[in-house]
Amino acid sequence: MRQLSLPLGVLLVAALAALVLSVGVGSASVAPAELWAVLRGQGEALPRTLVLDLRVPRSLSAFATGGLLAVAGALMQVLLRNPLADPYVLGLSGGAAVGALAAMLAGLGGMVISGSAFAGALLSTLLVFGLAHGTGSWTPSRLLLTGVVVAAGWGAVITLMLAVSPADRLPGMLYWLMGDLSYARTPLPPLTLLLAVCLLVIPLGRSLNVLARGPLQAAALGVAVRPLEWTIYIAASLLTAMAVTTAGSIGFVGLVVPHMLRLVLGNDQRLILPACALAGGTLLVLADTLARTMIAPEQLPVGVITALLGVPTFLYLLYRSR
Repeated sequence: MRQLSLPLGVLLVAALAALVLSVGVGSASVAPAELWAVLRGQGEALPRTLVLDLRVPRSLSAFATGGLLAVAGALMQVLLRNPLADPYVLGLSGGAAVGALAAMLAGLGGMVISGSAFAGALLSTLLVFGLAHGTGSWTPSRLLLTGVVVAAGWGAVITLMLAVSPADRLPGMLYWLMGDLSYARTPLPPLTLLLAVCLLVIPLGRSLNVLARGPLQAAALGVAVRPLEWTIYIAASLLTAMAVTTAGSIGFVGLVVPHMLRLVLGNDQRLILPACALAGGTLLVLADTLARTMIAPEQLPVGVITALLGVPTFLYLLYRSR
């Protein structure tokens, strides 16, 4: 138990430090004394509005989104038994993007865009799973290939929608596609889902450790392979869908975080899954802080920062996997 709690304690401290930094830093910085006063329920009106109404919800949404993507990535890598798999490999982000862009084209906004993105992600989940299953049973390779094809189809639909979009709506649509936390104001739903899924899958850590060695070996050791695979796939799909509805399309978090944690902490899913929730959230909080401050008062899409970090990491991992 101590071997599990020590790394998680370090990651928890890093997550809290990243959240405090994110709340205090920006185009208008908040001094530590002012921040402490606001957190105690005191302070002037302007710092309180800046911290409590703008930065705290955005920082918590970034933390939840990063945790959702990292845990989904860890689950997908166990399901597909491929360390280079990530939540977007099955076309879930493409389906969510199509749903959100359709709502934007219709002139809708707010919760309707989030709901449309969530519906698109779930539709993509059902589509990929149904096509991969066919008349028999799906395999990891079949699921992966189906996801790649469906993702390519969604990409074509997105390109078509952007081509026919009115000029006044195009910048907002493009910004959302690159990952945007500017309108993330309700962190409670993604945080609740992250906690619920972690409480569901962490007790399955031993079974996930066996499944990672192969379905035949897992079945021989008494693991109910097919129900466990269904649980992993549904949980990863829900996590990815909620992340996309909260912050748009943000790539590479689900790839980089689980793999890096395995290099440091080993491959015990009882430790990797909660560590992914903390480390993924910390990474996206820091990336969002950097996106807000690099060219302040202008803001970069957070997806640009994660891509700049993720692309060289992906290439390095791909080189090692040869």
